[in-house]
Amino acid sequence: VRAKKEADPAWFDALLQNYLTVVAQAEMAIDENDLTTLGRLLDENHALCQELTVSCKELDDLVLAARAAGAVGAKMSGTGRGGLMLALTPTEESQKAVTKALETLSPQVWTT
Repeated sequence: VRAKKEADPAWFDALLQNYLTVVAQAEMAIDENDLTTLGRLLDENHALCQELTVSCKELDDLVLAARAAGAVGAKMSGTGRGGLMLALTPTEESQKAVTKALETLSPQVWTT
């Protein structure tokens, strides 16, 4: 990431501005309990992480599987490439479906 930032500061600054916009909008969605918007913003954040090159195929596959199984949004988390992602599942039914889908791809799935 550092090398990309130093090679193209304008690219990095634009990405950072997009990230800050997503964060501000996500805070509002949380305050308003707007899970649909929050899910869309999780997806947008994951796309920014991909552009930043901190995601990887394994995380992308988990995110796609969660979305396909009914998550309203999903994204990688942490510093990247560490295998941690989160999925927003607003109902018990969607949580069970997403958990089942992720268990086929991941050795460990946590639900809260």
